[in-house]
Amino acid sequence: MRTAARFSLAIAAGSAIGAVCRALISLAVPVPFGAGLPWATLIVNGLGSLLIGFIAVIGAPSGRWPLHSTGRHFWMTGFCGGFTTFSVFSLETVALARAGAVGMALGYVVLSLGAWLGTVWLGAQAGALVNRRGR
Repeated sequence: MRTAARFSLAIAAGSAIGAVCRALISLAVPVPFGAGLPWATLIVNGLGSLLIGFIAVIGAPSGRWPLHSTGRHFWMTGFCGGFTTFSVFSLETVALARAGAVGMALGYVVLSLGAWLGTVWLGAQAGALVNRRGR
């Protein structure tokens, strides 16, 4: 199979699985304080950021479990891309602002970006720890 076709199939499969996982988490996350902050999106994007940071390190050519480029495309582009919800995050932020909750919208952006950047870093640190223990 040609490389482009293999990558496309890996990305499509990963995206489908990631999107289903995202939807299931969205259904499972309770809304702790009533309507307002989109908690499921915040959580999913944090988990996706953690996972992509972890996979980037352990799946690197020098990592503990190096992934073939097809595997990296499946997990990072496909699964994490289908799992995370930046477009939904953007839509929810605009909806909050349009509903007059501009402060909540801005808070959501700050909280989200801080959490997601932090979890990518945590995932990368966890991957580095796994790499060190394997040698």
